Amino acid sequence: MIRKTHLLFALMVVLALVFAACTAPAPAAAPAADQGQAAETASGQEAAAGEAAAAEFTPHNVECIAPANPGGGWDFTCRSVSQVMTDIGVVDGAIKVTNMPGGGGAVAFANVVTQRNDDDNLLVAASPATTLRLAQGQYGDFTEDDVRWLGAVGADMAVIAVKADSPYETLDDLIAALKEDPQSVNFGGGSSIGGQDHMKVLLLAKAAGIDPLSLQYTPFDGGGEALTALLGGFVDVFPGDASEVIGHLDAGDIRVLATLAPERMSAPFDEIPTAKELGYDTQWVVFRGFYAPGGMSDAAYSFWTDALATVAESPEWAEVRQQGGLDEYFLAGPEFEEFIKGQIADFRQLSKDLGLLQ
Repeated sequence: MIRKTHLLFALMVVLALVFAACTAPAPAAAPAADQGQAAETASGQEAAAGEAAAAEFTPHNVECIAPANPGGGWDFTCRSVSQVMTDIGVVDGAIKVTNMPGGGGAVAFANVVTQRNDDDNLLVAASPATTLRLAQGQYGDFTEDDVRWLGAVGADMAVIAVKADSPYETLDDLIAALKEDPQSVNFGGGSSIGGQDHMKVLLLAKAAGIDPLSLQYTPFDGGGEALTALLGGFVDVFPGDASEVIGHLDAGDIRVLATLAPERMSAPFDEIPTAKELGYDTQWVVFRGFYAPGGMSDAAYSFWTDALATVAESPEWAEVRQQGGLDEYFLAGPEFEEFIKGQIADFRQLSKDLGLLQ
């Protein structure tokens, strides 16, 4: 919460600026012929200012927090992007990766806001799981305005996966079982009740004409734990992401019944139908990105958004992205901030439509 002294100081600054604007002589209007050139010059100056700001910051002892246990999407985001940043020389030395599970990202979010708000060397993995919980108020009094949103470097597609020896051979088999007895199938995901993985199940059920709130769902701290539970036979279906299951799919441990992608994915998912193809119009696209402490300096913020752009354009990241089952996707800086605010508004309405919020 902003202190009263900060508010008074801000008010004094605003009054001073208003006074200066009112008393300063009006500048002469630029000739019409020079206006286009002036606009181009201003644009160039803004770009140069951004580059200069980034040059003012040099990272050291960089840390990336994955707000879940090892093995899930946030963990993959931190470890893969950190490694590429080191490999291509964006940072000197290795980036420390810290797993901080709890509350579907709430523990990490609270830690960043309350303990490390001005840390210029801290990145935190984020996805729609983050924005969905913020939309639903699951991070307590904290909001999306308490942090700075850096950018996204890839898109992960949701999948509906079962063990290789599961009795559910197809998505239609699974839907038929749910229609007969919604409680006969135990879904297990790496998010809390009402979180991202749970939301995939709710949307799929709704598209199939099944009461979404009649299904059984077991939450875990991250996709890695949920996958372990699936392979151990403790849950029946894992509504995860492509990057989380690709290794187990290649090993033959699991079967993916469908993806929730807008269209067929590339290998090794190219033979797997989308839910929409099968008559269940459900899509869930997962951005893989980062937020940073709300008090991060502008110089550091500019550096890290530029760093993400460098990663996204590198052949090293293209290889990692393909191996991890991610599609090409990049958005950073103010445009990413705007995207995040819009997604949170959409998720808030969606949660109300599904009966998760009043």
